[in-house]
Amino acid sequence: MMNLEPTKFKAHLLQGKEKISIEAKYASKFSLLIRFLNGNNADQESVYRKLVFQKNGKKVEIGPCQYIPEPLNNGYKGRIIFNKDVYDLNSLFFEDKLEKLQAEFFNLPLILAHKDKIKRQFKEYTANLTYDLNVYKNLFDSLDLKYADEPEEIRQHVQRAIIETEGRKFMKFLDEKLEQFENIIINFSKKDHERHGYYLRKQLWSFLMCSPFMTRTNLKPRGYSGDSVMMKIIYDNKYEGSTTFGKLMHKHPNEHPAAQAVRNRRNLVAKMLAALKSGGSKSNNQKIKVLSVACGPAFELQDVLTSAKDCSRFHFTLLDQDKNALSEAKSQIAQIEKKFGKKVEAEFLNASVRTLLKTPELDKMWGNFDYIFSMGLFDYLTPPVAKAVIGKLYQILKVGGEMAIGNFHISNASRYYMEYWLDWVLYYRTEHDFMDLLKNATSAEAKIIFEDTGSQMFLHVNKSGN
Repeated sequence: MMNLEPTKFKAHLLQGKEKISIEAKYASKFSLLIRFLNGNNADQESVYRKLVFQKNGKKVEIGPCQYIPEPLNNGYKGRIIFNKDVYDLNSLFFEDKLEKLQAEFFNLPLILAHKDKIKRQFKEYTANLTYDLNVYKNLFDSLDLKYADEPEEIRQHVQRAIIETEGRKFMKFLDEKLEQFENIIINFSKKDHERHGYYLRKQLWSFLMCSPFMTRTNLKPRGYSGDSVMMKIIYDNKYEGSTTFGKLMHKHPNEHPAAQAVRNRRNLVAKMLAALKSGGSKSNNQKIKVLSVACGPAFELQDVLTSAKDCSRFHFTLLDQDKNALSEAKSQIAQIEKKFGKKVEAEFLNASVRTLLKTPELDKMWGNFDYIFSMGLFDYLTPPVAKAVIGKLYQILKVGGEMAIGNFHISNASRYYMEYWLDWVLYYRTEHDFMDLLKNATSAEAKIIFEDTGSQMFLHVNKSGN
């Protein structure tokens, strides 16, 4: 996490051949506060060739820059801003990277030339789709304006009526367009998919940004598409957005098989844990130890802990590399504790796959578990990493314990919708691929389980004592 503590440093400004000593302090992403040293001063705006200072033992020269006087009470006389190359000072001072705001324009010729490699049929499809989406958006936006001045309750009622009539027809239109699209790309290579997906998103960007769902998967504010906020969006499965068109664009991917599979897998894991707690293999004083890997917000615990007695049956270890996700998981458990008036034993591990693989004796750090599950992590792991991770997890599974690892199946009906529209790329596996990850594990009894859509499978493992 970025540390935004103010950073002060000595520096000098170059103006012609003159070197002007200053003290500077981080002020904002694109400006510095400064005070002049050694009797130097500037009472009006001045332009300088360079700002020069030392950082981590290295000389940094950036500029040209400009001084802007500003009445400040903390001893600083004004700010330095940059006139030509605008530097990202957050990156410079807190991530040790020298980045220019205009850096993305450096690759502009390549980006513009990208369209020359797009197949004609796909260009025609995208152009027609763009036209059609504009027509639909204009119609829905026009309707929104007609009832915009109505009382809130009336607005909601009218919008619901529009969504359930013309809106559902629009959703069917999108289904038909996706079917056409998949017929066009059916024989594309992996490189073709990447190239044409990028092109499609650039063409449809303004429409995608109307949908909170599509906005989040494309912008990836936490660095990946399937973050904890995204999981909540999928679990909620509501019409969200500021306009009728936006709500429809948001709901459409939420109704696709992949999103339903995410909701189904939550229920599937909850049923497995429910079967474990009712199995009676533990004494009343012995808790069932459960490890959730890449736990996210742990919404599934709401389905597992349905009574005060349930709260007393488990000890949860929730692991995620995302601190925000762990914070949300803590909130989930706090709500459950408040609901039943019972403490839930839980510990939270802020750790990554790299940490897991680098730790030689994992059981000494994390203990051993009766049940280990991971719903979404393996969708992002290459085969070698996936095999190594599953091996490490199997080591800390108790004899007689169970493990359930999720992965999207290669037949996922939403695959190219996700890749092209949502920029959501996964590692897909067949049943054989999935079973192969476990081939080096001894005393493992494994089977493949599918949720109802057939898009998501689980590798279910029992560790026998043989």
